[in-house]
Amino acid sequence: MIMQEQAWEGFRGDQWRRAIDVRDFIQTNYTPYLGDDSFLAGPTPRTLTVWKQCEALLLQELKKGILDVETHIVSGIDNFAPGYIDRDNEVIVGLQTDAPLKRIVNLYGGTRMAESALEQYGYSLDPEIKSHFSQYRKTHNEGVFDAYPARTRAARHAGLLTGLPDAYGRGRIIGDYRRVALYGIDRLVEEKKKDLDRLDGPMDEARIRLREEVAEQIRALGEMKRMAARYGVDLSRPAQTAQQAVQAVYMAYLAGIKENNGAATSLGRTATFLDIYIQRDLDRGLLTEEGAQELIDQFIIKLRLVRHLRTPEYNELFGGDPTWVTESIGGMTIGGRPLVTKTCFRYLHTLTNLGSAPEPNLTILWSEHLPQPFKTYCAKMSIRTDSIQYENDDAMRPVYGDDYAISCCVSAMAVGKQMQFFGARCNIAKCLLYAINGGVDERTGETIVPGIRPILDEVLDYESVRDNYEKVLAYAAELYADTVNIIHYMHDKYAYEASQMALHDTQVERLTAFGIAGLSVAADSLSAIRYARVKPVRNEKGVAVDFVTEGEFPKYGNDDDRADGEAVFVVRTFSRELKKHPLYRGAKHTLSALTITSNVMYGKKTGSTPDGRKLGEPLAPGANPMHGRDVNGALASLNSVAKIPYRDVCQDGVSNTFSIVPEALGRDEEQREANLVAILDGYFCQGAHHLNVNVMHRETLMDAMDHPEKYPSLTIRVSGYAVNFSRLSREQQEEVIKRTFHATV
Repeated sequence: MIMQEQAWEGFRGDQWRRAIDVRDFIQTNYTPYLGDDSFLAGPTPRTLTVWKQCEALLLQELKKGILDVETHIVSGIDNFAPGYIDRDNEVIVGLQTDAPLKRIVNLYGGTRMAESALEQYGYSLDPEIKSHFSQYRKTHNEGVFDAYPARTRAARHAGLLTGLPDAYGRGRIIGDYRRVALYGIDRLVEEKKKDLDRLDGPMDEARIRLREEVAEQIRALGEMKRMAARYGVDLSRPAQTAQQAVQAVYMAYLAGIKENNGAATSLGRTATFLDIYIQRDLDRGLLTEEGAQELIDQFIIKLRLVRHLRTPEYNELFGGDPTWVTESIGGMTIGGRPLVTKTCFRYLHTLTNLGSAPEPNLTILWSEHLPQPFKTYCAKMSIRTDSIQYENDDAMRPVYGDDYAISCCVSAMAVGKQMQFFGARCNIAKCLLYAINGGVDERTGETIVPGIRPILDEVLDYESVRDNYEKVLAYAAELYADTVNIIHYMHDKYAYEASQMALHDTQVERLTAFGIAGLSVAADSLSAIRYARVKPVRNEKGVAVDFVTEGEFPKYGNDDDRADGEAVFVVRTFSRELKKHPLYRGAKHTLSALTITSNVMYGKKTGSTPDGRKLGEPLAPGANPMHGRDVNGALASLNSVAKIPYRDVCQDGVSNTFSIVPEALGRDEEQREANLVAILDGYFCQGAHHLNVNVMHRETLMDAMDHPEKYPSLTIRVSGYAVNFSRLSREQQEEVIKRTFHATV
C-alpha cells in the first residue's frame, strides 16, 4: 500500500483509487492544452539510432515479403525469450518474439491456416508441434466449420458473406492497457478474484462460462507479469514515472499481440492518460521535453513493428499487411472540456520525427469545439503525411461517453466496458442481383437465396425489384446473424483472448459488428432502374448477366437526394432486418459501411450490375461513391456520404475515403490548412461519421506504382486505415489510383 501511494503521489481524486476507474483518474488529473505545436522537440540521438536499425529491417522485409517466423514455438503471452532492437538505446523495451519483425505462429485459430501462411513464405511448422497440436487440440476454424449449415457454406462460397473471421482471429477487442500502468497487476488480480467469488449461484451455462473465463483472465495477468519481468520490468505495482507508465501500457498491449492475432489489435486511447504522468515528471524536473518526446517516439517505433502471420486469402482481403494499431486522439469531455493534451501533439509529431507510416492508425476524434491550434496542426500533418483519419466525436460521445476508443478502422466502444464481435461484410450489391435473378447466383448459377421469384421483365420495374430486394435482404440478415453467432461462440471456446479481456470489466457489454459492401453500387443500380430504362441481358439459363441502361440517372455522391435516398433506404432496411435476430451473449447489433481494401476481392465475386459496373470490377470502398461518379466537387461528395445515418443504423461506422489535390485546398500551406479545417468542421457538423484524408496527386501514385524504390514510406489512407502504398498488390494499387481525386471544392 505504501508503494502504491508513492506511485500516486501528486494525483488528485479518490473514486479511481477505490475502484478500477481509469476515466475518473483522467478527468480528475489531466491538463488540457490549448496552444500550438511550437513546444515540440525533435528525435533524440538514441531514438535515431534505434529507428535507423528498424528502417533497415523494414526495407529487408519489404523486399522479402516477411523477415522471419518462429516455427518452433506457438503463440502465447510468455512463450518467447526477450527480444531487443538495440538494448543500449531502447528506453521502451519489448518485442513480440525474440527479434524485431519476427512473426508468431498462432495455431488456435486453425492449423491449416497457419500452415498455409507459412508455406507462402517458404517456411514449415515444427513437425513435433504439428503432430501434437493437431492430435490434442481443436481449433476455432474446425469448430466453426463443424457447426456451419449448408446455407452458410453456400453464401460464403458465392461471396454473399465475405471476409468472415472464421479463418483468422476476430480482433476488435481493445484491452484497457492503461489499467496496468495505473493499478499494477497485483491489484487487478485482486479485483478479478473478488469478481470470481461474486459469480456464485445457480450454475447455468452463462455463469459457468464466465467463471471459467475470469479464471483464465487471472492466469493471463500472471503470465503478463512474468513476461515483463524477463525484460526487467515490474508490472506488479503501479507505475511511478512517465517511463514506467509508457512501458506498462506497452507491455500490456504486447501481451495481447503475443497471445492472439486478431485482425484489429487496436491500442485504445492512451495519449491523454500518459500525458498526466509526463506532465508530473516535467513539473518535478525529472523529464525534459526532449525526454518526453523520446518516450513517445520509442513507444511508436514498437507499435510500427507489430506483425501477424497471415494467409494468402487474408492478404487478398486486407492489402498492405495491416494490424490496425488504432490510437484515438482528442475529443471532448461530456462536460465540454477538450481532451487535447501536449501528448496528443507528441503522438502526431512522431510522423515528423520518424516519417509517415500507416501504423499506429492515428485517429482524431474531431469536434467543432476542439482548440483551433490543435485542429490546424492535425490539418498540417494530414497534408504532409496522409497518415491521419478523423471521426466525429460529437456523434459518438453521446452514445459511448468520453472514454471510448476506435477499434480497427471506424468502430467505437467504451474502453474496458465494451468489446466487439467482428462480423465482416454482406455483399448487398450481390443481394440486388439475387433480387433480379430469383436468388440465383449470377456467376455460378446456384440458388443461394431460396423462395425468390425471378424478375423476367424486358425492362426492370423499380417497385418489383425493390420488393424482391427487401426479401433478399431479410434472408441475408438472418443468415448473417446465424453465421456470426457460430463464429463467436467457437472463438470464445477455442481462441479466447484472455489477456485482453482481463483488462475489461468482468460484466462487459458486447457489440456485434455487421458490415455491408457495395453500398454505392446498390444505390446507383436502384437509381438507374428507377430513373432510366434498364434492360437485363440474360444467358441461356435466363440469368441476367449484364444490363443495358438507356438514359441518364442521378448518381450517389453528387448531393442529389434521389440517388442518396436509395443508399439511405438500403442501410435502414438491412439494419432493421438484422435487429430482428437475437445475438450470441446478448450482443447489441451494429452495422458499418466499410470494405478495407477488400472491395477489390468483393468485386471479383460480383457480376455486372445495373449501374454500369461490369463483372469483376472493384466495388467502391466503404460508403464512398463509385470511382469518378461524384462529379460535382468535393463538398457535394461529402454531403452525400453525410446523409448515411450513424446513430441506431450504421453505428459501427460510415467509412469515407476522401482524396483531393493540394491546389484545390489553396495556394499555400496556411490556406490549405485553414480550408481543410473548414471542410472537416462542415462535414462533421452535418452528423457525418468518418473521413480518411489524402492530399496528393494521382500522378504521384502512378509513379510510385512503377518506381516503388523512390517512395519507400509513401502512406495513403484507403478505407478506414492507412497503408504503405508499396505494400499493396498491383491490382489494389490500380484500384486506389482509379478513385476520385477532387480538383475543386
